[in-house]
Amino acid sequence: MDATTPGPLAPEVLDRADMRAALIEHDFAAVFALVKKWGGLSQNRIASACQLTPGKVSTIISGSQRVTSFEVVCRIADGLRIPGTLLGLAPRPWEHQQNTDQQRPPESLGERPADEIPWRPDATVDLAEHLTRSDLVMDRRALTRALAGAAVTGAVLLDSLEGWLVPAAAVPGQRPPGRLGIREVEELETTARAFRQWDHQYGGGLRRKAVLGQLAEVAGALDDHQAPAVEERLYRVMAQLAGTAATMAWDSGLHSRAQEYYRLALRAAHAGRDLVFGANVLAGMARQMLYRQRPDDALQLINLAQEGARDALGPRVRAMLHTREAWAYAAQGRQAGFRRATSRAAEALADAGSDEEPYWIAYFNDAELAGVTGGRLLELARSDPRQYAEQAAEEIRAALSLRGTEAGRSHALDRIGLAECHFLANDVTGGAAEAHRAVEAARLTQSGRVRSQLRQLYPYTVGHSASRSVREARDSIRDLLSS
Repeated sequence: MDATTPGPLAPEVLDRADMRAALIEHDFAAVFALVKKWGGLSQNRIASACQLTPGKVSTIISGSQRVTSFEVVCRIADGLRIPGTLLGLAPRPWEHQQNTDQQRPPESLGERPADEIPWRPDATVDLAEHLTRSDLVMDRRALTRALAGAAVTGAVLLDSLEGWLVPAAAVPGQRPPGRLGIREVEELETTARAFRQWDHQYGGGLRRKAVLGQLAEVAGALDDHQAPAVEERLYRVMAQLAGTAATMAWDSGLHSRAQEYYRLALRAAHAGRDLVFGANVLAGMARQMLYRQRPDDALQLINLAQEGARDALGPRVRAMLHTREAWAYAAQGRQAGFRRATSRAAEALADAGSDEEPYWIAYFNDAELAGVTGGRLLELARSDPRQYAEQAAEEIRAALSLRGTEAGRSHALDRIGLAECHFLANDVTGGAAEAHRAVEAARLTQSGRVRSQLRQLYPYTVGHSASRSVREARDSIRDLLSS
């Protein structure tokens, strides 16, 4: 890092009394811990800024090694843009340019790397305003770029989520409270619930801009700094709307934008102290990684969810997290881990009551467990159909019988999965019949995921030209995908 690189720490972080005391004592274990908590920087980001290795930063934070080198102290001052006087040093060269730099237009939060955005409620509001504003005015050229964007993976993704594990920081400064009351918040909660239900049933992005408009309204209300009880519930509404926006974006093929809304949802849940919904958001991010063939990332996201909300999780949420864990194990080819995690999911679900958990997890019942388990067995059946195809079909049939056509997107995915099970078991006639049913179910949704799964089913219908039923199934899939 050179002497003209802008520093990542906000002034209010450096103005904290505990930070100033740690700086003057050169207690860099405390300095780095405070930078992580209040500045929103990961250990990797601190290491990069100060030209240290992540291992070195870790040993400093743990207290097993102290910073005694004058050169390293200067690198920390320059890397984190800590004024020299706070460390007992002469003013640093970059301080002379600070006034000029402050006159430049501020960088948009949405254009900064995610691990540089502080885990503060006000930063979350700014991020929501940026995302919704850019999405609501998206033209065709911007949409094309968004469709081409790839989701972030690996350490870059995981480091950006570290702030989930520490308490939410207070908003600096005070403003007059807004006028929003509990009744208006309840109306917003009802709207968020309706959007979530619509997406769960039909999928697709037809109402995505309506969700974004509502999300922008909530961000505006939070920018007015409401009363504490109202504010906390508003952040929870923001989290649910952002989560719905994420799944709608994903269903529309906007994988990178979906991930941005997932991260916004996690930050909003963090600001609203809703640990359980935050765990649910991380589970959604894990599912996205599984669809992107990143099971290792998915497992780490599930571990992060379990670590951050362990004491708050109810049995249904725990069961759902175990199924995502099982999914990752199946994708890794770890059959023993898959079965162990699936058993844990069934045990947790058996402890679930009727009303002690949030409404948004009510969908996770015996039907959902059967459907998810069937889907994972189907993945194993693609490599070993003789052992797993019929097991997968049994689970999927159970899901179909328990949840019915009103499940919309899930019903269509079950139908597609069952058709594939028949083809894998060399039951061509049964596969063609189920393919017809799958197409009829898919016509009732707008889900990109459903159409993606149909594309994977299509090759099974090729090469059976002598069978009229297979030809008709192939034609019906092709007609739907080309419409």
